[in-house]
Order: sequence, then structure tokens, then C-alpha cells
Amino acid sequence: MAGDAADTYTTVGYSSPSFSAGLRPAVLVVDFQLAFTDPRWPLGGLPLIHAARDRTADLLGLARERDVPVAACYTAYGSLADMPFWKVKPVRDDFFYGDPCTEMDPKIHDARNFTYCKNAPSMFFQTPLITFLVKQRVDTVIVTGCTTSGCVRATIVDAFSYGFRVLVPDECCGDAEEGPHRANLADVGRRYADVTTMAEVVKYLEALSS
Repeated sequence: MAGDAADTYTTVGYSSPSFSAGLRPAVLVVDFQLAFTDPRWPLGGLPLIHAARDRTADLLGLARERDVPVAACYTAYGSLADMPFWKVKPVRDDFFYGDPCTEMDPKIHDARNFTYCKNAPSMFFQTPLITFLVKQRVDTVIVTGCTTSGCVRATIVDAFSYGFRVLVPDECCGDAEEGPHRANLADVGRRYADVTTMAEVVKYLEALSS
């Protein structure tokens, strides 16, 4: 069934040839906060997310060497009053300003990152991210983080909507289960982004002019 669906999408014109990545990329890091990377919290013991965090940390090292801007976000709220109607219980229980679960994972955090709080799935929704990217003259965003089926996907869709070229290194995104991770990458790859490998993104960054 999955193969038939994929063939149908291709037949009617989805998954057209990849676009060319631009000359001024930035790396976007979605929600690699302790709530998702530290087993002390209910969402923090997911192996696929831990692996994606580690691969993203490696990628960020190269990005900094190449002077590629990095924007990283976490999710937090003042109270239930300003929180959307999340159906994820740990978010409702713990994701409040000042709670340790909102701190960035130390493998990701760096003083050179542009780090900020978001309060919706997308990194773009009512945040300063567009201002940051415009000031850096960014034309391509490399989206990493968690979860693939949630905030990562929302960020990809908004990046596309704002006119950025979007690259998604598979190994740098994570979810609770492999199935939703794969399905969502396949779908955004048909429509909005070039889903690629970390190795290909590394080659792209290494080829950038100094």
C-alpha cells in the first residue's frame, strides 16, 4: 500500500527534482531542550531523539567553523492561560518559564547561537526568527530537532511559506517512533523541502566560500 501511494504521488507530479541550496544557510534547531533529551522528564527518554541530538551537535560544530548562523529554540509558557490547547500531558505539566526542563541541552547550547523561546509548534510563529534570518541574509535553512511529526514539520512548512530553501538532514531529526518520523519526512520531501543526509549537508557546508 505504501509503495502504491508513493508511486501515485510521483505519477501526478509530487517529488519534483530537488532545488539548489543557496549560498547563505542557517541551521535551525527545534526544541532540543532537556524535556526531550534528559530521562528525568517523561518525554526525555526517547532513543531516536537522543541520536538526533548527538548528530545535530556534530553538525553545529561544523556550522560554527564555517560561520553559519545557528538559531535554537525551546518551548515554555507563563501559565496554562497563555498555553495553547496541547494534548501532550508533559507539556501541560512542566513546560513553564524557569522549569529546568526548558533549559537547552548542553550538547546543543552555545553562547554564539541565537537562542529564544517559542510558544507554538513552529519556530517562526510570532518569534524574532525572521528578523534574525533577514539580518543574516539567509536564503537556505537546515532544519534539525524534535519532534519530526510535530514542531519540526511545522517549522519546515513555515520556512517554505516564507520563501526559504529548506534542507532536512534525516539523522538530525527525531521522534518517539520511527514510523511517524519516516512518514513525515517523506511527505515534506514531496512538497516543501529536500530531505537529505547529514553527510550531504556536511559536504554542502564544507563547500561554502569563506
